[in-house]
Amino acid sequence: MAADDEYVPQPAHESPEIASKKCNEWVETGLTQNKAIQFLVQHLVDLGCSPPEGFIQCVSCEKPAAGGFGMVQETLIPKTGRIDGSSAGESNPCSNPTGQDLRKLLERERNGTSTLRVNPEIFICQQYMENERMAHKTLHHELIHAIDMCRTKMDPLHNCIHMACTEIRAENLSGECSFFREIPRMEKLKGHGAECVKRRAILSVRANPNCTARAGDYVNAAFDRCFADVYPFDRHPNQR
Repeated sequence: MAADDEYVPQPAHESPEIASKKCNEWVETGLTQNKAIQFLVQHLVDLGCSPPEGFIQCVSCEKPAAGGFGMVQETLIPKTGRIDGSSAGESNPCSNPTGQDLRKLLERERNGTSTLRVNPEIFICQQYMENERMAHKTLHHELIHAIDMCRTKMDPLHNCIHMACTEIRAENLSGECSFFREIPRMEKLKGHGAECVKRRAILSVRANPNCTARAGDYVNAAFDRCFADVYPFDRHPNQR
């Protein structure tokens, strides 16, 4: 989710087939050549959350974004009110829902006609990938979310503190707030990295209709603890 003061990726002027081919090639080089990505994937395996086939996908996204984590799974509740075995209602997966789509899903859940859960999945928005470096940073970011979901059983859809924490960690550990990327917005050197992480995390938390109104409060409440948490690294990966 982006705002006016944040970089908004622009779609590539190429066919979906070419965009998909490039994206999948960049994902492959990330998995086979990028040491940080390989380290994060191995950590998922070590935690007992081995990525299944199709865990990482290049897709066409409706909204401008680099990528995302989690597939919202909606299970409709039958009139009996039971969701067990053969009595379970229809289950509808929804990857990369727009804000309007997500609001509709949450409204149905509040009305008691369905239940929602987030299933682990990484998607890369192929038409917005500018180069291999961007694809690798996006993959790195989303793998932090995957590790957080595996180790803490977080519920970022319903728990805004959970969402704030994992967004803080992903922004901080992925290198998306690097010195050179932030130069255009930089008014001071000391502390700017933390300000960037906080700004970007708030934008992400606002994208969840459950958290929009108090996104800044949730990020502020989680910030100190989650900014200091560099797991699974021994130290911040961008510090020498």
